[in-house]
Amino acid sequence: MIIVDHLSKSFSLSRKQRTEMASTSKSIMAVDDVSFTCKPGEIFTLLGPNGAGKSTTLRILATMLKPTSGSVRVAGFDTVKEAEKVRGKIGFLTNTTALYDRLTPTEIVKYYADLHGMDNRRFEERKRKLFELLGIDEFANRRIGKLSAGMKQKVSIARTIIHDPEVVVFDEPTVGLDVITARNIIQLIRDCKKEGKTVIFSTHIMGEVSLLSDEMAIIHNGKLLYNSSFDNFLKQMKSRTIEDEFIRMVGGEA
Repeated sequence: MIIVDHLSKSFSLSRKQRTEMASTSKSIMAVDDVSFTCKPGEIFTLLGPNGAGKSTTLRILATMLKPTSGSVRVAGFDTVKEAEKVRGKIGFLTNTTALYDRLTPTEIVKYYADLHGMDNRRFEERKRKLFELLGIDEFANRRIGKLSAGMKQKVSIARTIIHDPEVVVFDEPTVGLDVITARNIIQLIRDCKKEGKTVIFSTHIMGEVSLLSDEMAIIHNGKLLYNSSFDNFLKQMKSRTIEDEFIRMVGGEA
């Protein structure tokens, strides 16, 4: 489970940044008093335009950033006070995380398994399952630097969940990928739900929202505009499509 309680995060602005933004403030609020809960066996979708605060929120969940105020608990542990324990329970996937070009998929996944203290037997069982599911076997021993973007993303997925985490965070994992690879990732997210994991999924692709969402939150300018079930969102829509309703809610024209 993930419990986000009155979470806020601000960043200091340089003089150049203040000039570019025509702002007199010395800081910017990226996440502003955000609260939500993600439950096991459900997919919680965090939806918002670029720059809305999605990635900042998810990086706080993954202990990569510390909140300015508020708190986050992941699998029962505080992300600041018990960060190491959180890291053992969570898998965090983003489409911007770099891989080591000189290593092979097998080597890099083994490296992350070792970081999590997996024994060889358990590692081999998980690797065999994930490599088959994601179709990695055919390039398992090629250097990362020679792989396509889609292949690299598959490797990123495998290393993210090799330790079988109970909480999985997917930050726009299908951006820029081909249709087949994106479909495989969508199926993997569904499989995580079936296994009873806590899943939080960030995207701005409306088709994925319809396919995956149990619970949903919409964030814009760091603030939550909506936080309830996807079914409730559909019932209260004032626009004809999900995309139009999203645009209406964030202040666009629809």
